[in-house]
Amino acid sequence: MRRAQDIDLVLKPCPAGMPLQQWLYAEIRQAILSGRLAPGQRLPASRDLAARYKLSRGTVTNAFDQLQAEGYIASAVGRGTYVADMGAPPGMATANKKASAAPTRDNPRQTVTLSARGQLLIRTPFDVDGRPNAPIAFQASQADLQAFPFNVWSRISGSAVRQLRGAMLGDGSARGYLPLRNVIAEHLRTARGVNCTGDDILIFNSVQQILDLAARLLLDPGDAVWMEDPGYPGAHRALQAAQASLISLPVDADGVDVAKGIQLAPHAKMAYVTAGHQAPLGSVLSLDRRLRLLEWAKAANAFVVEDDYDSEFRFSGRPLAAMKSLDDADRVIYCGTFSKLLAPGIRIAYAVMPACLIKSFAASLSLTHRYASVFQQTILHRFIDEGHLGRHIRRMRGLYGERADALSSAVTKRLDGLMRLPSITTGLDVPALLTSEINSTNFARIAKNAGIELRPLSFYALERRAPNGFVMGFSAISTENIEKGVLTLARLLDAAD
Repeated sequence: MRRAQDIDLVLKPCPAGMPLQQWLYAEIRQAILSGRLAPGQRLPASRDLAARYKLSRGTVTNAFDQLQAEGYIASAVGRGTYVADMGAPPGMATANKKASAAPTRDNPRQTVTLSARGQLLIRTPFDVDGRPNAPIAFQASQADLQAFPFNVWSRISGSAVRQLRGAMLGDGSARGYLPLRNVIAEHLRTARGVNCTGDDILIFNSVQQILDLAARLLLDPGDAVWMEDPGYPGAHRALQAAQASLISLPVDADGVDVAKGIQLAPHAKMAYVTAGHQAPLGSVLSLDRRLRLLEWAKAANAFVVEDDYDSEFRFSGRPLAAMKSLDDADRVIYCGTFSKLLAPGIRIAYAVMPACLIKSFAASLSLTHRYASVFQQTILHRFIDEGHLGRHIRRMRGLYGERADALSSAVTKRLDGLMRLPSITTGLDVPALLTSEINSTNFARIAKNAGIELRPLSFYALERRAPNGFVMGFSAISTENIEKGVLTLARLLDAAD
């Protein structure tokens, strides 16, 4: 067998705006799928590959982790890293394949060449067919659907059907249903400290839609955008699809490093932050950094996308005010979603927009999406207006807080010396850091076979090497199943250590 360092692994140049880690992952994946790298063939060592293409070693190891998590490569002591045996990769012609074979959805006879942007758009971090509704330990970012107020929602829905009018089935406003926007504004004024009215709010189907539209309206290919690293993969991919140049910024106990952003890209056009509960490390952006970020945005004529996805679930004291509450210069696009507050199937999100952007966003919504379901917006409006949203959030704070405590206690009792959790004060999940050198990607696969879902922190990495550990969800998991799941993890970690 040829030595790994002698393998002639020729890669295409990295396209403008694509992060190096994603480029390396895509190139090696394509080499495997096309057959240029055969099953069992060793890959160059991460150090050699980094030196050849002038990459950081962390970039290479993160790309390798992703490829290994998806089953394209494997590693073993004495063999190094090599191409996994997946059978005949899709796209490879095989000698026994009949030319007349009937096309299927997964293997169509006709191939399609996507545009450069199309190639970026299909790189989704989400499961195309959705996640199972019955959560398993420790599925992340999941509202507890068993605790959803079905009786109240059914009553309001039934009433809306009985009182059905043409206005509910006719054309809607691209801005969203005004009564719904008004009650969202009222909720934000009291719960998040955001001084806004319904006229400042636009309704979307998801925060992903907000990010996609913001990228298309505000960024040209190559424009710089500050990104938390590690950070939310959905934001990474949406902005990469717009061919933005993503600027990787480190995250610490005070949130994203704003000074580093000013140093690396002072003239960036946008910054994306999860200020209230950093995804995935859980830190809160400090007041000093919030003010400095807003000062930079004003001076640079840039916009800040504040994704406030789950910080209303704060288990001690009142939720911290949103960064938008400090936005005197009107540079923040504040995003919220009912997918986390209530249930993902509701598919309604919103944005509090800077005044200068409202008309442009509304017009582009009218072109690309038309408007969200008026009927669904009507039901949600009545649900909030009758006070059910506030009651549900308060009840979920108590329930999720109990489960956070149960997870912390179980990990301390069963996994002491193997895993470490920070104090859980907010949200639906928590970063769990391994105290050993166990490969988190490999261990997540082992855990999956045992019925446990763990999302490696490397899944959130952009260019920097993420801490060795996982994101563990607790919000939709009963305390009994949390205890059982931790016992399973203890057994698996003892065997792997």
